[in-house]
Amino acid sequence: MERFLTVGQQVLALFILIFIGVICGKKGILQENAVRTLADLTLLIATPCVIVESFLREVEAEKLLWLGVAALAAVAVHLLSILAARLAVRDEKEARRRVLRFGVVFSNAGYMSIPLQKALLGEDGVLVGAAYLVVFNLVLWSYGLLEMSGDRRSLSVKKLVFNPGMIGLAAGLVVFLLPFPLPEVFAVPIRGLSALNTPLPMLVIGYYLGQTDLKQALRDKQAYWAAGLRLVVLPLLSLAGMWLCGLRGTVLVSCMIAVSAPVAAATTMFATRYGQDTALSVNLVSLSTLFSALTMPLIVGLAQLIA
Repeated sequence: MERFLTVGQQVLALFILIFIGVICGKKGILQENAVRTLADLTLLIATPCVIVESFLREVEAEKLLWLGVAALAAVAVHLLSILAARLAVRDEKEARRRVLRFGVVFSNAGYMSIPLQKALLGEDGVLVGAAYLVVFNLVLWSYGLLEMSGDRRSLSVKKLVFNPGMIGLAAGLVVFLLPFPLPEVFAVPIRGLSALNTPLPMLVIGYYLGQTDLKQALRDKQAYWAAGLRLVVLPLLSLAGMWLCGLRGTVLVSCMIAVSAPVAAATTMFATRYGQDTALSVNLVSLSTLFSALTMPLIVGLAQLIA
């Protein structure tokens, strides 16, 4: 019971930040342009710095193996999610179907997961999360891009290789391989920017949550179904699979934090860019984010219990 309460407290802390984002949006303290800037700052600066910071210490060889194990787990999870989305999500309207399938496959593995991984597991959790995030980005900018755009010409090697997760992991490995500790004049700014990765994304999520017509979101049965797959079905299947494959400890719990996160905020960004059902994407992200306040503590607490 204590494990579930600990996870619940950490998730509650994140939702308090989200609520502050809702209030700031409602009161006009946060505006659309400012929120987009905060989102870019989080994605392009803070997230890579969090990953680099996890390497600013001595990392045992055993823990470097965690990167490979976490990456393989992430590949398996995304293959399972793609299969589930294809089999379980049906909608006559293509624009809705694409958004629903995208939402089922992609969790909020960056914005929601890394702050929780750091809070519950420390730098080891972020280290594992970095490997998961690299695979997430590779799938996002390949399958995700193709699913939402419907056009193979939209695929880009540049986007696959030069994404924030990949850049952060590459920079972290360079720092780790240095024959001397990174000078504090560089380490201090990295830690400072890394600290932004908890409050900024929560404020962004809160702002968009406050702009959502929740009554409309709560009436969409397909959104409930997709959110249920994303928050309950896929995490439980993934947890069972990882446990049966022998994953335990930090690797298991850190991966499950990423798997159990709500629908990715990228769903709305991709839907807007490629002319799909943007309103549905906002409703799906908001609905799953609200319900994740209940499901994440249960899923992550269960992972800790059996790890």
